[in-house]
Amino acid sequence: MTGDLNGGDEDYDLAFHHAQVELVKFQKHVIKHGQKVVLIFEGRDAAGKDGTIKRMVEHLSPRETRVVALGAPSDRDRKAWYFQRYVEHLPIAGETVLFNRSWYNRAGVERVMGFCTAQEYEEFMKTVPVFEQLLVHCGFTLIKYYLDISRVEQDRRLKRRRKDPLRQWKMSPIDEKAPKHWEHYSEARDAMLTRTNSVLSPWIIVRADDKRAARLNVIRDLLSRCDFHGKSQHSELPDTNVVFPFNKLHLKNGMIAE
Repeated sequence: MTGDLNGGDEDYDLAFHHAQVELVKFQKHVIKHGQKVVLIFEGRDAAGKDGTIKRMVEHLSPRETRVVALGAPSDRDRKAWYFQRYVEHLPIAGETVLFNRSWYNRAGVERVMGFCTAQEYEEFMKTVPVFEQLLVHCGFTLIKYYLDISRVEQDRRLKRRRKDPLRQWKMSPIDEKAPKHWEHYSEARDAMLTRTNSVLSPWIIVRADDKRAARLNVIRDLLSRCDFHGKSQHSELPDTNVVFPFNKLHLKNGMIAE
């Protein structure tokens, strides 16, 4: 399954439609029972976070669904508790919030590009498991996805962005520098996954070189993790070669891009 969603693959389109129908059922359950759902999407530049989120929210209720993609912190944000500006965007009862990048900016781009101090980084890495544990204990459903792509695929997608006038808004100075910092981002990713993976808030890895397979299997994974009224007993489980819980062994066995 390669190419875009509208590529004409009838089997894929049918499978994706079924997954979206189940996703709507899931949201109806979230709204009815006042659940608070937080979905985090992290990954390298051009990993496919925008497209995955766009397909997920396509048929969801806009009143109970929010996509949060925060810009650079203001001077006031920098003086506040690091998590403070994210807390105000957390869902209330009945809402689903999708973070297109999240508080994990500190473990990734801020760390690599020198936008935070070593002390700030260490404080974040030590406290984020406690912060997430608090969220879970307070009734939030927290699911964290890391979209992983190969170096070759990132280079291809960034080149396409530069040439396509409809995609150039996606290019930022940080994106331009991403290929030069591939190894640094790999080191930051490995540390983040290893140190912030926990039983209550595990990382789910998504192999995203194939955009369509990634999008379909993220939805299937989410549905497989949640019980909801009307859930189909015939729903397809996610492909474990595409989406799987993080394990340290994945850093050595080729399941995660080097």
